[in-house]
Amino acid sequence: MTDPSDTGAPRAWPATAWSRRSLARAIRTSFLALLLLAPRSSGDLAAQQIGSGDGVRFGITAGGISTVGLAIEFFHDHRSLDITVGTWSFRDVSVSVVGKEYFGAGSLHPFVGGGLWIVAAAPPGERLGLAAVLRAPIGVDWRAVGGHSLGLTMNVNRALAVRRTDPGDQLPLNRRLVPLPGVYYRWTR
Repeated sequence: MTDPSDTGAPRAWPATAWSRRSLARAIRTSFLALLLLAPRSSGDLAAQQIGSGDGVRFGITAGGISTVGLAIEFFHDHRSLDITVGTWSFRDVSVSVVGKEYFGAGSLHPFVGGGLWIVAAAPPGERLGLAAVLRAPIGVDWRAVGGHSLGLTMNVNRALAVRRTDPGDQLPLNRRLVPLPGVYYRWTR
């Protein structure tokens, strides 16, 4: 039986103190983890750039897996592991782990990657909604000055699994490719 007042449009999730506190706690914990994992030696910044040794980059993202997010990227020469935690509307948490391969020398590095993106949201009075998404970012990273970098990315995504907040929602999973653009700022420590 269907609800006659249901228009088929997605329901808006009201912001709650619980979701804001949980998200703030997750971001704070992630930021502290980023600081603890950072290398302690100041070292030469030139030796800590993509394509020239090992290093760690911290960053802020906009678009891609979330409206806003914090990132940490561990790199070795032209390969890296990028971990991003973000949110779309401060009522959900997105976590992405991606392996990347950078190409080229100098200050401009095109890249491709692949990984997994998990999104979780818990509207009041409903069960926790989860989605697992296969993610393939393609983009370019530009080392601006010193340890500062800017990047543009196009994330090609494909849903793998979903647990909807409404247990009665039995719609089939949409498996089409979804492109999501993004930008980021990274700082090498």
